[in-house]
Amino acid sequence: MSTSQYTYKVRDTTGRFRQGKVKADSENAVAEKLLAMGYVPLEVRQSGTGLQAEITIGRARVKTKDLAVAARQLATMVDAGLSLLRALTILGDQVENTELRRVLGLVRQDVEAGHSLSSAFAAQKEVFPPFMIHMTRAGETGGFLDGALRQVAETFEADVKLRAKVKSAMTYPVVVFAMAIVMCIGMLIFIVPIFESMFADLGGQLPAPTRVLVALSGAMKYALPALGVVVAAGLFWWRRHGQDDRVREVVDPLKLKLPVFGSLFTKIALARFSRNLSTLLGAGVPVLSSLDIVADTSGSVVIARALHDVRQSVAQGESIAGPLARHDVFPSMTVQMIASGEEAGAVDAMLRRISQFYDEEVEATTDALTSLIEPLMIAFLGVVVGGMIMALYLPMFSIFDLIE
Repeated sequence: MSTSQYTYKVRDTTGRFRQGKVKADSENAVAEKLLAMGYVPLEVRQSGTGLQAEITIGRARVKTKDLAVAARQLATMVDAGLSLLRALTILGDQVENTELRRVLGLVRQDVEAGHSLSSAFAAQKEVFPPFMIHMTRAGETGGFLDGALRQVAETFEADVKLRAKVKSAMTYPVVVFAMAIVMCIGMLIFIVPIFESMFADLGGQLPAPTRVLVALSGAMKYALPALGVVVAAGLFWWRRHGQDDRVREVVDPLKLKLPVFGSLFTKIALARFSRNLSTLLGAGVPVLSSLDIVADTSGSVVIARALHDVRQSVAQGESIAGPLARHDVFPSMTVQMIASGEEAGAVDAMLRRISQFYDEEVEATTDALTSLIEPLMIAFLGVVVGGMIMALYLPMFSIFDLIE
């Protein structure tokens, strides 16, 4: 008999109504399974057929913050002595993200069928990253699942905090730049034509800056729709292909070489690398597996390439610090601290200190960038808008000559 997926509605011991999905051989098998779990079956039907077929138009994105909250809540419930099935059921009811709620339902079904939690996470690898899967597996093997999940939550929370700092530093210049663009377009479309007609009535030769401004205003009615289409197409393309390997191989090295923000992006990548590797090694994950996982979750092609090279060297018996020194992306201080950690047998603790150092460096760099960018953007706004206003009013200096 083939196994099918069934949708059910039940009432639990507290009187609350629940619904979910489960794979079984028949509706009777589903009912027996639900009764064994202490539920009162109210409705059981096969899903995916006829009018019951599911049509998925779009799914909500599961963010790192959602995973951090879910991991911490799950760790708390496991630590409190709740069974894993009960904890997953409660967590599925509490999460706000609809996609994560759906995936947790599938995870609960796999655990109920006898699979481990890490295997259930691995079956949904499009949502749960390799770092979370391997940390969960290490916790299950070592008997500290709650601690492993708590470490996952702390790592994800630190990553979210790091991204928030960068976004806060970028928000002001982006907003000011957007305001300048909008103001310039508004002046070219609505203000310049008024002055143009007035100058045409007066006659005479306009100054060169004013003629350039008038020409831009005339071209704007054609350029603006084209610009809108290009921007929309660019955003659509980036959303679909921005994470492709070929695109990242070009973009990621350029990000690290930017004049102002390159240093910040490098520190963010190093903080993520050292924090993830420290957590994995501290949880007992083998070195080679840890390097593979960190390379996949580094967020930078440059770091990933270097770690793949390091992994090959470590597999041949070398230390971690030696191969790292051959890659310019890792500063000498980082390499020397890791080497000291290897000599003392405390690489995870040393990596934790390195991640804390770079976290502080990112915070200091973002504060410095914010202090530097604010006056620069104000000056930029003044030069652009002020220059346009000056170009408009230059003919006024000779207006009396034109009237005569």
